[in-house]
Order: sequence, then C-alpha cells, then structure tokens
Amino acid sequence: MDQKKKRLHKDNLGIDETLPHQMNAPSFKETGMRLQEPFVNSHGVVIGDSFYASADSPLENWTEDTDPEIMSGDEWVHPTNDIGWNTTENKELLESLKKPQAYPFMHPTIDASKGQD
Repeated sequence: MDQKKKRLHKDNLGIDETLPHQMNAPSFKETGMRLQEPFVNSHGVVIGDSFYASADSPLENWTEDTDPEIMSGDEWVHPTNDIGWNTTENKELLESLKKPQAYPFMHPTIDASKGQD
C-alpha cells in the first residue's frame, strides 16, 4: 500500500468531534456535522490529512510557469478539516447549529434567583 493510501486509512484525526492538533479549532460536537475523512483530489494530493505537504502538490513543484488557478476550486478544500473553520464567523456558524443549553438549576418560567443577591 503506498504512502498516500496509508495516510487515508489512518484512524480519524479527530477526537470527540474536534481537531485537537489545530490550535483554536472549533468543536463539531452537537452540531449535526460529522468530521469527514481525508480524500485524494484529481491531482493526487491528499486533502484534509493535516500534513499540509504532498510530493504531488503544485506548491511543492512550483515554477514560474505554474498557473495559480491550478489550486483553485472545491477539490482543494476539505469540508471539515480546513483552516477556514478557525475563523470567528465559521465558529459562530457552528455554535448556531447547536441546540441551546439551559443553565443548571434554571426554571423555565420562574426566576429562582429572585432576592438572592
């Protein structure tokens, strides 16, 4: 089995629906979204494995003649293991997908803290 396939068959990089190897990565837990496995795009580059370098990548083989457009499009973006999820806007999007959590010991209609302060 070649190196690329070995990396694709590794255990899921996520732990408890998070990406702990990325600083400030959001949690997908309770959002309904599931972490997806890495994939190989049409250029033979593994996307979503968090290793960020591939011998087949145009970035690793860049010349004056390389057209930057070669690295545009959805085949270069992983749906769940992408640095874009670390932005404030996308973290807020994930938070909006979670069901609201009640605070412990809160009553839905009575202010239990009345007169306690």
